[in-house]
Amino acid sequence: MKSALIVWGGWAGHEPRQCAELFAPILRDEGYEVEVSDTLDSYLDTAKLAALDLIVPIWTQDTITPEQERGLLGAIEGGVGIAGWHGGMGDSFRTSVKYQFMVGGQWVAHPGNIIDYRVNITDRDDPITAGLDDFAMHSEQYYLHVDPSNEVLATTTFDGSHTPWIAGTTMPVVWKRRWGAGRVFYSSLGHIAKDFDVPEAREITRRGMLWASR
Repeated sequence: MKSALIVWGGWAGHEPRQCAELFAPILRDEGYEVEVSDTLDSYLDTAKLAALDLIVPIWTQDTITPEQERGLLGAIEGGVGIAGWHGGMGDSFRTSVKYQFMVGGQWVAHPGNIIDYRVNITDRDDPITAGLDDFAMHSEQYYLHVDPSNEVLATTTFDGSHTPWIAGTTMPVVWKRRWGAGRVFYSSLGHIAKDFDVPEAREITRRGMLWASR
């Protein structure tokens, strides 16, 4: 049986507990043994981490100690997969640049806050996005600083309504990458748990977790 660790906490506005409660059963339905933790000290048990197939972080802002960061990044580099979304992975530890290097991006803005926008599937052959069409979201449209080495699967385009100088900018929404032997999946969708009522957002996240697993 595959094993996954979900670690939730940090800023409550992203509903980390509710998101953990949403995705833990989804992983269990896929045959995973799932542990849910609300402490970053879960990253200190390196032997336990190394035996996992998947880590799902849901932890916005806050800080991570050097020891916790080494445990997490070491596990991924050794082959444990990591999959996450929105600020729970893309705006977790603003002073930890090595963590951001692993993720492949860092949130910097969401012009207009909660708005209507479209997500465009750019890779229709990848197993994470295959068979999905472009779709609409009513949520935060994330503007990120992103790593050019990411393999981008979906994007969004800013129309400039709220920040005119970025009109026409196309921004990655979903990507995958590697960190050592580990697979890394990220999606900027999922400001709150209800965002995953959008079938495409939920399905991309489910597939991304399965792809990232060892």
